[in-house]
Amino acid sequence: MKQSVVYETAMPALKLAKRGKVRDMYDLGDTLLMIATDRLSAFDVIMPDPIPDKGKVLTQISLFWFDLLKPVIHNHVISGNTGDYPSACKPYRDILRGRSMLVKKAEAIPVECVVRGYLSGSGWKDYRESGAVCGIALPRGMKESDRLPEPLFTPSTKEEVGVHDVNIDFKETARRIGLTLAEKIKALSIEIYKKGAELADKKGIIIADTKFEFGLIGNEIILIDEVLTPDSSRFWPKSSYTPGIPQKSFDKQYVRDYLTSVCWNKKPPAPSLPEDVIENTRQKYAQALKHLTGMEIK
Repeated sequence: MKQSVVYETAMPALKLAKRGKVRDMYDLGDTLLMIATDRLSAFDVIMPDPIPDKGKVLTQISLFWFDLLKPVIHNHVISGNTGDYPSACKPYRDILRGRSMLVKKAEAIPVECVVRGYLSGSGWKDYRESGAVCGIALPRGMKESDRLPEPLFTPSTKEEVGVHDVNIDFKETARRIGLTLAEKIKALSIEIYKKGAELADKKGIIIADTKFEFGLIGNEIILIDEVLTPDSSRFWPKSSYTPGIPQKSFDKQYVRDYLTSVCWNKKPPAPSLPEDVIENTRQKYAQALKHLTGMEIK
């Protein structure tokens, strides 16, 4: 498998609109060019080492889900085929191929829409301390990695690069964006999660939790950014799922576990990743793509 690495893009003929934790965005006038680099963010800090082909995996998985979820919600994708891009993009076609999308401009709703189906990560930590997750009370006696009685909507703020997102409750979400919009994105988030989790389950993957981002075009809510990828979700292999312990995964939890093991303080600068951690992470992302879509990295 040929590997490719893009840590940061430089496209002088195009107008750079924003560099996020993972994506570089270029303003093409009526549309945006969204490029998934191989940067990896953990604990809201960008790692100094890229994961080869990671951006291609994120893009291919997102395109798979965006297409599958069209009956539920429209999305921002115009095309993932570089042949459809404006002529100004042509000099960069080799970099863009497989890791970019031409998308509609939308007004981003400033909330990370987190849905949890299983008790893990910060949710498990919260439950051990309070018996609740983000203020939502749960039954007593639950174990780490247990399936929740119903998926929980536990939103957070969407902060700038280098700043930790902050969990907020539904009441605060409604205060920030209005009750009607908050109720709509909550219902959509849970519906999309359930549909995605059901399909992934048939492919041998448990989606333990995930986060979505929505935007507005006029009054229409659409799905934007990425969807149900190993960057935005916890993917557990169904074959080895065992409640009561941390799970094996096809996502960046592997990197988080490494960073925890070296006692990093979760503040910039992040430590360099060993070669084996980089390669194992690349393989986990490739496995997620293969399991979900049947595709190899292009």
